[in-house]
Amino acid sequence: MKGFTAALFLGTLIFPSCSGGSGGRAWPTHTVCSDSGLEVLYQSCDPLQDFGFSIEKCSKQLKSNINIRFGIILREDIKELFLDLALMSQGSSVLNFSYPICEVALPKFSFCGRRKGEQIYYAGPVNNPEFTIPQGEYQILLELYTEKRSTVACANATILCS
Repeated sequence: MKGFTAALFLGTLIFPSCSGGSGGRAWPTHTVCSDSGLEVLYQSCDPLQDFGFSIEKCSKQLKSNINIRFGIILREDIKELFLDLALMSQGSSVLNFSYPICEVALPKFSFCGRRKGEQIYYAGPVNNPEFTIPQGEYQILLELYTEKRSTVACANATILCS
């Protein structure tokens, strides 16, 4: 009986989607911020892992520098890292944006060059255009990926502004 239990436990660790571990279930929805008529939620769309993200101050008036926190354990080495963002409203594309975060010749953050298995934790400012978020519901698809197009993080986010 001990051999069967050990084999079952090992199988659960090696093949989690077959054992009912995460098969078919989505990651939980996380609240980035919620304050005075603005709520930002996200859910990882990467089937293999979740990650942490938060914004220091939630405001309909987006400032040019906002402080964020982001944490994840890498499944791939990062030589180059890119961000793609797609903003949708009522099923229509509003904005598509691509940005190189880490380039071999121009690393912008201290985590550029990290290796598989290492943790990325960034807490600090990010620059963005200053604007007021209009009333409505918006969906955002965020993808972080390497030069080999390997997913580092992926999120479906919802912004609710009243």
